[in-house]
Amino acid sequence: MAVAGSTFHTPQSGPLTTRTDEDLAPGDIAVGVIIGRASEYFDFFVFGIASVLVFPQVFFPFADRLTGTLYAFLVFALAFVVRPVGTLIGMSIQRHFGRSTKLTAALFLLGCSTVGMGLLPGHAEAGSAAIWLLALARVGQGLALGGSWDGLPSLLALNAPPDRRGWYAMLGQLGAPLGFFVASGVFLYVYGSLEAKDFLSWGWRFPFFTAFAINVVALFARLRLVVTHEYEKRMEEHELDPAYLRELLPAQGHHIVIGAFAALASYALFHLVTVFPLSWVTLQDPQGADDFMKMELLGAAFAAVAMPMSGLIADKIGRRSYLGAMAVAIGVFALFAPFMLGGGKPGQAAFILIGFVLLGLSYGQSAGSVTSNFLPHFRYTGAALTADMAWLLGAAFAPVVALFLSSRFGLVSLSLYLLSGVVCTLVALRINKRLQTAAVVQD
Repeated sequence: MAVAGSTFHTPQSGPLTTRTDEDLAPGDIAVGVIIGRASEYFDFFVFGIASVLVFPQVFFPFADRLTGTLYAFLVFALAFVVRPVGTLIGMSIQRHFGRSTKLTAALFLLGCSTVGMGLLPGHAEAGSAAIWLLALARVGQGLALGGSWDGLPSLLALNAPPDRRGWYAMLGQLGAPLGFFVASGVFLYVYGSLEAKDFLSWGWRFPFFTAFAINVVALFARLRLVVTHEYEKRMEEHELDPAYLRELLPAQGHHIVIGAFAALASYALFHLVTVFPLSWVTLQDPQGADDFMKMELLGAAFAAVAMPMSGLIADKIGRRSYLGAMAVAIGVFALFAPFMLGGGKPGQAAFILIGFVLLGLSYGQSAGSVTSNFLPHFRYTGAALTADMAWLLGAAFAPVVALFLSSRFGLVSLSLYLLSGVVCTLVALRINKRLQTAAVVQD
């Protein structure tokens, strides 16, 4: 297996030429990761925002606003439920037809599913069929997101200098605030420019159509990297190819569970500072949605600034220690969250800005924190399924659970929900440390 800084030779016309790892520098990989992730997050945030501002009235008009939002959040969760299935289907396609074919098919499905949502009739025109079509399109998004795993984050971490792996791990996560910023900006523009009747009639469809153009750009940006000889060479050197589930689970399936729970606090926080608070504020004051979305735009900018800081700090103290410290910080935030979110506009502003900063600091290092536990030939599949399970356990049902409990028992439920994620993260990190210590002793 090659190590950073090694050289390798490839046939050339003319004299033999020596090529170095600089032909596929970490910076080049990072560009593909950021563009790809930003497009995926854009698609998902468009759906999340629409679940609050649009879907209760358009697809669930037979229910009150709260119940309609809860129904929309259940549909929202479907994508995360089927995402592991999409990952496995995508890896099967990769074995038979190649990595670029898989990526093209996945992003095409993602774009078509998102655009298809913008073309759907509402409940007034199609009845319950409209809801089933919305759910089907959401399942398509989830399958596509799982299938779009390209291994770039793992390749980025393995090619990064050992003392800067926290920095390069952060770059892959930077797509989250960028995707949210663009999605919120597009929705805010349409929402603020139209009368309520026009927005609910046709205006809400525009952000979904925009997603197709963004996905086309992202597809070509990622394919430009993925189809290169250097990329394939690096993937082969690091054994970053699909592994069969029947081999992975008995050998190292426990690392998938540990990795998912190790990032649970950050993933739980993810939707509890992006999607959930918008639903809570909109239900309390429908006229204040646009002002709150502006505050969330500012919060996304704060998160984007905080993420580079996470890389610098994690490289100093170690990523696992950093994750533990951030879990504790999220726990402290959870204790004050009800007072901030329920404290009028000043408190809501504090909730958003502090929450997004914490999200940037924690989520910037949440991916792949225990990926190194996997044996090389299991790492590609193990990293993908670990991320899938983290989304499913931590983020999929967070908006619907938080909104349901908060509407019944008050915002204190939000604290308890976040604290449960903190406990899971700290326990998982502790177990991971013990496993590593035991492995060192055995060696």
